[in-house]
Amino acid sequence: MPYRSVNPATGEVLKTFAEHTDQEMMNALTVADEAFASWASCPIEERARIISGAAQLLIERQSELAKLATLEMGKRIAESRGEIQLSAAILKYFAEHAAKFLAPKPFESAVGDARLEFSALGVLLSIQPWNYPYYQLARFVGPHLMSGNVMLLKHAPGVPQCALAFEQVLRDAGLPNGVYTNLFLSNDQAGTLIDDPRVKAIALTGSERAGEVLASRAGKNLKKSTMELGGSDAFIVLDDADLDHAIAMAVLGRFGNNGQTCIGAKRFIVLESVLNKFLLGFTEAARSLKLGDPMDESVTLGPLSSDGALQLILRQISDATAHGAQVVLGGHRSGKVGAFLEPTIITNVTPDNPAYKQEFFGPVALIFPARDEGDAIAIANDSPFGLGGSVYSTDIERAKRVASRMDTGMVFINYPDVSWPDLPFGGIKRSGYGKELSNLGLEEFVNKKLILVPTISASN
Repeated sequence: MPYRSVNPATGEVLKTFAEHTDQEMMNALTVADEAFASWASCPIEERARIISGAAQLLIERQSELAKLATLEMGKRIAESRGEIQLSAAILKYFAEHAAKFLAPKPFESAVGDARLEFSALGVLLSIQPWNYPYYQLARFVGPHLMSGNVMLLKHAPGVPQCALAFEQVLRDAGLPNGVYTNLFLSNDQAGTLIDDPRVKAIALTGSERAGEVLASRAGKNLKKSTMELGGSDAFIVLDDADLDHAIAMAVLGRFGNNGQTCIGAKRFIVLESVLNKFLLGFTEAARSLKLGDPMDESVTLGPLSSDGALQLILRQISDATAHGAQVVLGGHRSGKVGAFLEPTIITNVTPDNPAYKQEFFGPVALIFPARDEGDAIAIANDSPFGLGGSVYSTDIERAKRVASRMDTGMVFINYPDVSWPDLPFGGIKRSGYGKELSNLGLEEFVNKKLILVPTISASN
């Protein structure tokens, strides 16, 4: 697949980039492998200085970096700036906290003096998506460079300028050659890297299909992997919810990032007693969104990332309605230029409808009525995905009880989703496995080595 920078608001091809050759790829792997020993032995204070410097450069270059993200994948310019600020916060967090996370830890044992030590694995291969072209990199780079690993990065073909700009930030911050290398690769080339014994672990954020292929290949090679895949998060509105707040959060959760968020709210499960009022308010709020050029500060909904993404979701909508679903708002392409989709709300999605268990990666909300709290939980859990979810209630303890019964990796109360450096991020079921961010994310790609001084006698 060619690496092309295309403005989804206009369809204009901005730049194209050739894929790296097999020889260039293997040369990069050799350089990374050779760089590992010196980077892993580099004092953590020096690693922190470099990563903290990269965080500062992200902020200093915020304007130009934000423009690139908006041009390449259509994110609203304000959201692009916010993504860069979050990315900088992640790098800064791990620069400041990795030493504590990596310090040897006493381990309670009845048989002696035990402790865990943490050490880097080596060369990591990371494959990342287009929807958050800087944040996705930062949440991998922050913990795993600080732990002493080195990495090869295959970014999505649609955001090559963002990929190169992020790599340049790290280089300008003083990261040694070979410690982080961006590569424009085909899927087959990525598979070749997984097979190479010098690559020690693999991380993917992407689709279920990609997850199946890469997890299988990693497993065949007996290599550690983490998978952050799709999501179809439930947004449960209980009968005691503050509906004005819930509606505002529904708009944020579904239409933020133009609806292209793995952890975005997608299935709105509303108790029947408040359904009509919620649906009326949500529909009016969605109808009032201003669709247009994402560079325009007044625009509140931009395009999908590509024409291909638009055509896919139009087919999903058509298939859903062919199986009895009803479109109460939107459902069509907007205009003839750009990958714009009207904000869309769909009801009457029954369990036999293919849409019932699909992920809609765009500004499409599915509405489900629930008889009561138990029914809402059952509908929420009747999904192949288990990334995140949210619960809306003025009774926080009640909301927590509902959250505890949801089969997901994350649940948020009265807010659609939160990603922050000190919070673990990850899902279950077909949303993948493993954690990112926080100390849990850092520990995914380190050797947790037990060192024991036994106190038991040989006779025992």
